[in-house]
Amino acid sequence: MSWADLSPLFLSLRVAFTAAVLGLVVGLPLAWQLGKSRGLWAEVVDSLLTLPMVLPPTALGYYLLLGLGRNSWLGRLFEHLGIPLVFTARGAVIAALVVSIPFFIKTARAAIEAIPRNVLDAARVLGRTEPGVFLLVVMPNAWRGIMAGFVLMFARALGDFGVTLMVAGGIPGDTMTMPIAIYNSLLAGEQATANRLVGIMTVTAFVVLIAINVLNRRVARGRNNA
Repeated sequence: MSWADLSPLFLSLRVAFTAAVLGLVVGLPLAWQLGKSRGLWAEVVDSLLTLPMVLPPTALGYYLLLGLGRNSWLGRLFEHLGIPLVFTARGAVIAALVVSIPFFIKTARAAIEAIPRNVLDAARVLGRTEPGVFLLVVMPNAWRGIMAGFVLMFARALGDFGVTLMVAGGIPGDTMTMPIAIYNSLLAGEQATANRLVGIMTVTAFVVLIAINVLNRRVARGRNNA
């Protein structure tokens, strides 16, 4: 095993972790708003946020290229600022974020909705503001589900291939994540390299799945003890 084998893994881990942290910052307020809402608009927003889970990677990558590419106003703005988005590590993070954040929002929303509404209402009656309710009631009761969603989001970001390839390409050392490195090895006929990379990725994914299962078990135990 050489550095060339591990470099795509380290890049994948960095991209996935960055996307997961951004997803936590963006997704947690969304999950909180959706979790305490019962109106039709909440289901419409939830459906829109869930679209990346069901859209083909080519369609999702196409939408991202339209929105972030050099021909879009957003892409031209970032190009003008000297921080292009497509075919860069930033593009890889954005692609991983878009494909993975629905998994976090779904899991976190379910954990928040599992908190009895009378507990939330009691905190409001006692004078807690909405931020106070979130910090003092929601987080202590739903943190296991939130963490499970975070790990699931990280796992999905770690394994993304199609959207990352379309938005970020496969530039060695910059945007060549592990799935893309495996794909390139197969195209080049480097079976031994592909075997090593697949083995490394399989072990990494197995460890992540163990973490998800442990967190899910703790979530279930916490609900049963509530």
